[in-house]
Amino acid sequence: MTVAVLSKHVPIEETRRTEYASFKVQPISPHIGAEIRGLDLSKPLSEQQIADVKQAWADWLVLVFRDQHLDREAHKAFGRHFGRLHVHPMHHGRPDQDPEILVVKTTAKSAYTAGEGWHTDVSCDAIPPLGSLLYITQTPECGGGDTLFANMYMACEMLSPPMRTFLEGLTAVHDGAMPYIGNYRSTPPEGGYPRHEHPVITRHPVTGREVLYVNSGFTTHIVGVQRWESRAILDMCFDLLRREPKLHCRVRWEPNTLTMWDNRCTQHQAVWDYYPYSRYGERVSVVGEEPPAR
Repeated sequence: MTVAVLSKHVPIEETRRTEYASFKVQPISPHIGAEIRGLDLSKPLSEQQIADVKQAWADWLVLVFRDQHLDREAHKAFGRHFGRLHVHPMHHGRPDQDPEILVVKTTAKSAYTAGEGWHTDVSCDAIPPLGSLLYITQTPECGGGDTLFANMYMACEMLSPPMRTFLEGLTAVHDGAMPYIGNYRSTPPEGGYPRHEHPVITRHPVTGREVLYVNSGFTTHIVGVQRWESRAILDMCFDLLRREPKLHCRVRWEPNTLTMWDNRCTQHQAVWDYYPYSRYGERVSVVGEEPPAR
């Protein structure tokens, strides 16, 4: 499948496969997201299957697996094929929690739903997760509860060359206190939530492609510019994500669906349109590497 043009200003030529040695994929959109059928993630996968999943992930950024029946150990075992599992900042110092499992639960009594705004998972960490794998077992009876994903390669490529050159020299602060205390009202662990600085434009360590790496969930300000300049730059970047639907795919959840996304080159947003119904899932994330300057 060939993608020729993203906009009249940004020609992109690349080939994304739909057939791999051990499975085929069904694209969700032309630019991001694909469903894989026929793999049982509760069973050991062959080296060829793992290699194909890794290649499909690099090609499509977001992969969806339907009809899976996983316990926590199988969920974590699949995640470990991609690296060491991440411990979420909200779990530090919590012996009552499995440190490698983040419960994602929304009910009629919830004050918020996790991830309701566009964000990159835990970008406040010095080394943010390279990816996350969310396994949803309960979906709202009314429908809804979808997750939107955005292709941040494309977002970067849609910027004009002068703007990209300007942003490539900047860094931004990502602060865990903004969502976890500000929105979620959670009690910070000893020492507080992480807060780190990352390049505004980074480069994916596998594909080598440039990525726009700021998000409204964690990014508080641009370093080295006036506060009002920082606000204008970030608003421009965030508005690009909101107003360009061609950046997006939409994953419609069914019970027993696992979706994995590359956290280094995507953002996502959970849609809370199902009140007062409930949704339940569990997430594992994989430790990545420090986002490199381009």
